[in-house]
Amino acid sequence: MGSVFTIAAETAFVDGLARGILDRYGPGAGAGPEALAGIEVLLPTRRACRALGEAFLRATGGTPTLLPAMTPVGDIDEDEIGFVAGEEPALAGLLDLPPAIPALRRQLLLARLILARADRDGATTSAAHAARLATELARLLDEAQTERRDFAGLADIVPERFAEHWQETLTFLRIVTENWPAILADEGCLDPADRRNRLVEAQIAFWQTAPPDRPVIAAGSTGSVPATADLLACVAGLPQGAVVLPGLDRTLDSASLAALGPAHAQFGMARLLSRLGVGIGEVADWERRAAPGAASASTPSARRIDIVNGALRPPATAADFALPEDVAAAFSGVRRIDCGGPQQEALTIALTMRAALEDDSRTAALVTPDRRLARRVAAELRRWQIDIDDSGGVPLAETVPGAFLRLTAEAIAGDAAPVPLLAALKHPLAAGGLGPAVFRDRVREMERLALRGPRPAPGLEGIAVALAGAADADEIRRWVAGLGNLAAPFAALMRAPHVAAVDLLDAHVAFAEALAASDTESGVERLWAGEAGESAAALVSELRVAAGALPDLPGRDWPALLDALMTGVVVRPRYGLHPRLSIWGLLEARLQQADLVILGGLNEGVWPPDPAADPWMSRPMRQDFGLAPPERRIGLTAHDFVQGFAAPEVVITRSTRIDGTPTVPARWLTRLDTLLGATDGGRRVLAGWASEQARWLRWQTELDLRLPPLRIDPPAPTPPVAARPDRLSVTEIETLIRDPYAVYARRVLGLSAMDPLDAAPGAADRGSIIHDAIDRFLGEVAGEVPADALDRLLRIGRETFGAELQRPGVRAFWWPRFERIAQWIVDLERARAPGVAERFTEISGELRLADRARPFTLRARADRIDRLAGGGYEIIDYKTGRVPPKKDVNNGLSPQLPLEAAMVREGAFARIPPGEVAALTYWKLSGGDPAGEIRAAGDDPAKLADEALAGLVALLDRYDDPRMAYAARPDAEIAPAYNDYDHLERVREWAAATGGDA
Repeated sequence: MGSVFTIAAETAFVDGLARGILDRYGPGAGAGPEALAGIEVLLPTRRACRALGEAFLRATGGTPTLLPAMTPVGDIDEDEIGFVAGEEPALAGLLDLPPAIPALRRQLLLARLILARADRDGATTSAAHAARLATELARLLDEAQTERRDFAGLADIVPERFAEHWQETLTFLRIVTENWPAILADEGCLDPADRRNRLVEAQIAFWQTAPPDRPVIAAGSTGSVPATADLLACVAGLPQGAVVLPGLDRTLDSASLAALGPAHAQFGMARLLSRLGVGIGEVADWERRAAPGAASASTPSARRIDIVNGALRPPATAADFALPEDVAAAFSGVRRIDCGGPQQEALTIALTMRAALEDDSRTAALVTPDRRLARRVAAELRRWQIDIDDSGGVPLAETVPGAFLRLTAEAIAGDAAPVPLLAALKHPLAAGGLGPAVFRDRVREMERLALRGPRPAPGLEGIAVALAGAADADEIRRWVAGLGNLAAPFAALMRAPHVAAVDLLDAHVAFAEALAASDTESGVERLWAGEAGESAAALVSELRVAAGALPDLPGRDWPALLDALMTGVVVRPRYGLHPRLSIWGLLEARLQQADLVILGGLNEGVWPPDPAADPWMSRPMRQDFGLAPPERRIGLTAHDFVQGFAAPEVVITRSTRIDGTPTVPARWLTRLDTLLGATDGGRRVLAGWASEQARWLRWQTELDLRLPPLRIDPPAPTPPVAARPDRLSVTEIETLIRDPYAVYARRVLGLSAMDPLDAAPGAADRGSIIHDAIDRFLGEVAGEVPADALDRLLRIGRETFGAELQRPGVRAFWWPRFERIAQWIVDLERARAPGVAERFTEISGELRLADRARPFTLRARADRIDRLAGGGYEIIDYKTGRVPPKKDVNNGLSPQLPLEAAMVREGAFARIPPGEVAALTYWKLSGGDPAGEIRAAGDDPAKLADEALAGLVALLDRYDDPRMAYAARPDAEIAPAYNDYDHLERVREWAAATGGDA
């Protein structure tokens, strides 16, 4: 059969195809430019059709030419069946087919079946989970129809061979497939794959009955779809038919052909040739003579492809292939760069693409199935003001309008919880009818006044209540009330146990549009603008039509359902932003080529991808049913790899680690390394790659380290003496010793840490609650400890914990500890009662040091001071966390209690007569085993008080010197483990250089 041809892998396929058509049917054959209009070209995809049109423009040098009719056969729809329209009246009946069912409608109909099955079995399944399963079920339907498998064949699968859950799944599949045809009939539609098969069969039947009198060329397809393979066979048998295969390896011998498996790059074409009854040796070159830019068998690219195909031979015949002597010349245009991680890989790729622009005539393309890598590369190129689009597309959920729809749904479903609410309100589209900057200011003010710290009551109404006590917040309260009015209809539906999906959709869209409106543009104009906005609007429009297929669902299921329905929706740019640089997915790269091709992300699991998990059929079930094995997809990506490797210049990149986990190189790289490492010439190629890799990785590192490293010193501000604090608490004195910068930030700059969003009670909150409970208890039992003391303390504890007891973590962990602490306190108070004359709890005092150039006031709030029956005082400090070591108190690093002792002696506490302190004590209240523990703080209270007061005066004198700096962590050994100002001190920037701790 002389109608089967190939275009070598080293030749840009669409350019070679265009040149061959012009040579055979156009000016090369003596015909006029209008002759091409009578030719029919069948291509795999719409993208290939566009690429061929551009190739004709290049091949003719821009000369006006009527192009052939170009039709995609891999994704035929009713608008693109011009190759059968208008032939004969008899064909019209063949075209009277129902439309293909819309993808979203089918997904929701299948989701309804899944929900009904779960409900019948008493299982709990959300609409979102059902929608995701429906996507996989639709894929299974398409796959079965593509392979022309009858679902009646499910009866031939023996359930007893499989695990019980697979048996249940098989039963469900039978129910679905038995009912699905009736559902389709009610819809008046066909499955897309079934309709495509029928259209192709109609075309084949017509052409077999009335062969066309014009050339018909099927190009670029490997016949992986059985219906397409039949169409290619029909085209090959037409009087003027031709089939043009991409990159057929004609060096394969009969043994290799027999050993090919589905994962091999040539498997699909070998199977097609067998279907056509054509041997590899009978396949001719499409281009009959060399043309400018056409590759020949003697070029390095051609010899390189032979070597790559040899490396990919089946294991049974791999040993029969020997490397040629000129292997170094063949790989002269190839570089391989193994990078440490994805970010380094992206920057290296961006560097190579930027270097390609130095030649005004060169084009470069990154080919990768890794969309995250593609986005990283696009971001890195922007450092040179190069804008480039990823033609593989961006998931709708990750676009600006897609993210806004998701965030607004999550904010309302979460009852306006702080984190999801702020995520929605700080989105770039959020404006609420105001100018975006004004709106953002309002959001920040609301965050500061109501959302920092413990979570307010649910809903925007709860935030309004939280704002009720805030001073000068009338404007913010009115603004929050307005937001509440915007969200009220949507929020009401979210709280409903059963609501129609279309009602949720309409309420959500109304809220999103209202929130997106600004003072100059409507929400419709802002939300649905641009390519991503149009895609989101199309999804909403289609969903509004299809949502009736779903039963009513709980309102709070809406965000997850919307997220599931967005999955798989991709926004692709209509036009690339750069004329000579491209980022292609594997589908976009097929049949195209650039001067420099970068094959990125060549790791197992990425390229080739891991086989997708099938929730409906196990691998043995698929085999019994007759579906294609997962390895077939690996074979298609292997063919993409070979085609990309054929460019004039090739760069191969991969990351050796991703998220800290070592990666495995793509199997094709491993086989190529093994083949090259077997000879001296191949080893020289590998050594050259290593040298090139080191050079590019060095450039990549130096790009962000162009200046010599600078020594960064810890901050050490020296504010004017007049600005330095003249009032500090006893706890701040310890901070001044250990980390003076923290005192500077708080008392000179006036900075205080904001509470975290949606804060759960931490150790500090637990300490405050326990302190308050003990204080109230001791206030009630001022004298003798009564018999019901434990009950009283537990009652007070419940009141003090308050709403916190509703938190599962507090009730499960904190409250049992408090019960043990309460028992310990009651027992201890009974034992100590005879020796205590009077208790003073939570008492405040001030000591004024007036005999200084700058008078200073020392403040304290003591947890407890007991006047002992035998004379003197005992100062007690409750510790629910870390207790300062005794040596730190003795050497003055933890002077809190000694300073309080000095204040007692000086009469600084108004209700306590001056006197000596007999004991300084820490009560460690852990609630563990034991529940409490008494530890002495220091050895000699009187001596410690004298030393602490003298040390304080000396410390204050030092800071009265204008040259004395408030240094950050001056001594790493005594620095606090944590403080609120670590980020201002920029500890991580200087700690390693100065020997400090980070």
